[in-house]
Amino acid sequence: MKLLTIIFSVGLLAFSYSPSSPVNGAQAPDIELKSPKGKTVKLSKLKGKMVLIDFWASWCAPCRRENPNVVEAYDKYKKSKFKNGKGFEVFSVSLDKKSDAWQNAIDKDELTWKYHGLDVGGIIAREYGVTSIPTAFLIDGDGKIIASGKEIRGLELHKVLDGQLEK
Repeated sequence: MKLLTIIFSVGLLAFSYSPSSPVNGAQAPDIELKSPKGKTVKLSKLKGKMVLIDFWASWCAPCRRENPNVVEAYDKYKKSKFKNGKGFEVFSVSLDKKSDAWQNAIDKDELTWKYHGLDVGGIIAREYGVTSIPTAFLIDGDGKIIASGKEIRGLELHKVLDGQLEK
């Protein structure tokens, strides 16, 4: 019985500290990373805007296939007014290990937004509970998560953004 109690306690401890994705309605954890030019980029600087936090990597084929959709959404919505946010921004979080490959992919895929960060060691990815990429979170002007995962991939991203537009 004592062994069972110990196993149960250890199991609870492991479960309570396992990473999990923030849920819709939760405040998005702040992100502070280095850009390709070595400058610090912070998610908190984008308060007041609708923001797509996009976890990806240059070596990830599904990520690279999704990039044209993210570019299209950025170009379409970057100056839009939303119910809770003015303008749309993308905050890319790369899980690359090689800075050159990351920078080349940004150029090749024409990811023209300013907010690119390299998540060395996957610290931010773990904080967000990211276990596979591509993974994304859409946050409103207050920094609250309003959509995540598959519900904002492909055309679904456009549908969600359309639903958030100010009428």
